[in-house]
Amino acid sequence: MSGHSKFANIKHKKEKNDAVKGKIFTKLGREIAVAVKEGGADPNSNSRLKDVIAKAKANNMPNDTIDRSIKKAAGDANAVNYESVTYEGYGPSGIAIIVEALTDNKNRTAANVRNAFTKGNGNVGTQGCVSFMFDRKGQIIIDKEECDMKADDLMMVVLEAGAEDFSEEEDSFEILTDPDDFSSVRENLEKAGIPMAQADISMIPQTWVELKDENDIKMMNRILDLLDEDDDVQEVYHNWDE
Repeated sequence: MSGHSKFANIKHKKEKNDAVKGKIFTKLGREIAVAVKEGGADPNSNSRLKDVIAKAKANNMPNDTIDRSIKKAAGDANAVNYESVTYEGYGPSGIAIIVEALTDNKNRTAANVRNAFTKGNGNVGTQGCVSFMFDRKGQIIIDKEECDMKADDLMMVVLEAGAEDFSEEEDSFEILTDPDDFSSVRENLEKAGIPMAQADISMIPQTWVELKDENDIKMMNRILDLLDEDDDVQEVYHNWDE
C-alpha cells in the first residue's frame, strides 16, 4: 500500500515473505505490461516504463523477472489488456479512501472493491468524492538504515535534484516532487547513488483523521486487508492517521 510515510513504514521491511513478494511481483508485472503497451519496450524512450522498473527494483524484483515481463508484454500480441480504473469512497468515521486498479474485468473488480468497503462498514462513492482531499505528488522514501548521509547533506542533494519538499520521519526520509518532475528527480538521486526504498507517484492526504473507536480501527484494517488481497488492486491511498 502506498501513501505518506506515516503509514508506509518502509514497505519492504514488512514484505519479506515469499507469498507477499509474489503478490507484489504480480502487480508490478501488470504495471510493466501497461507501460510497455503504452510506450514501447525501451525504457530509454519510455519514461513510464523506466519509473516502473525503478519501482520494481525498489521492491527487490529480480532483473531477469523484470526483463521477462518486458519481453512478454512486447512480444505477445494476444497478451491481456489491462484497463486502469479508480474507485473512491469512505471507510469508518468518514476516512477517505482511493483505490487504483488494473483489470481485465471491470465488473469483477468493481464487485470486489465494493465488497471490501461493505465488509468494513464503508461505502464506495462517486468519482471525485474524496480525491479533492489529496494532492498528487511524486513520493520517494529513503530507509535510514540504507542511507549513510546525514539529514542536512541529503536534503541539499534532494533539493538540488529538483524536489519540492524533504522531511524526516522516525525511520525514513520522505521526498515529495511535482508529478511532472518525479522521473528526473528519481533519476538524479539514482545517479547520486542514493538508495530508494519506495519511489512512485502517490496521493498525499491534505489532512489526517484519527480513529479512536476500536471497532472502527478493526473495520478499517478489514477494508485495507481485503483490498490488499485483490490482485487487481494496485494502490490504496487513505487519510487514516495510524
